[in-house]
Amino acid sequence: MTDYATARHFMVEGQVRTADVTDRRIVDAMLELPRERFVPPASAALAYLDLDLPVGGDRRLIKPMVLARCIHLADIAPTDHVLDVACATGYGAAVLAQVAGTVVALEEDKKLAAFAGAALVQVPNVTLATGALTAGWASAAPYDAIIVEGATEVVPHALCAQLKDGGRLVCVLGSGPGARAMLYRRSGDDFGGRPLFNAAAPLLPGFAKTPVFAF
Repeated sequence: MTDYATARHFMVEGQVRTADVTDRRIVDAMLELPRERFVPPASAALAYLDLDLPVGGDRRLIKPMVLARCIHLADIAPTDHVLDVACATGYGAAVLAQVAGTVVALEEDKKLAAFAGAALVQVPNVTLATGALTAGWASAAPYDAIIVEGATEVVPHALCAQLKDGGRLVCVLGSGPGARAMLYRRSGDDFGGRPLFNAAAPLLPGFAKTPVFAF
């Protein structure tokens, strides 16, 4: 039988702390949250491994280290209003709920949204929204921060437009070995981006580059 508490401890010590995640709120959240409850039962024993964990169809939960570091570098304040794009089964939203003031967890896959709804039922400051990931959730905008739980091959302008002035968006830009976690910040009507660290994450539906055909 898997000792989940020990596995959770090793995940934090071996994957999260070693990635320069020093925000105690994130560390404590990952130490407390039972990640095995946010994955299909058949995958529970894999919940704390350093991998993008399959949760159904083509979707995966991003690695704990990538999630933790993205949240850390988004510099989220305890009163911030945050959009979690591609929440999948809700684990990232649950972590964010212990860091931010309010969280909107957005998912377009109805089965994953139902799973997340059940997993997050006792988390009072998370609102689950179902809709296209690329469109964000404008009805609850503007946001202090947006976390995208996956990779995009294009700059997510529609999501950046839902930030407050000074708001931050963190995502993984690109696919393959050249992908990087990026921080975008809104300043008036402009957005500036800078790379944070090399990272890989599963490409999210709707965020692939449009193919260009040459003749």
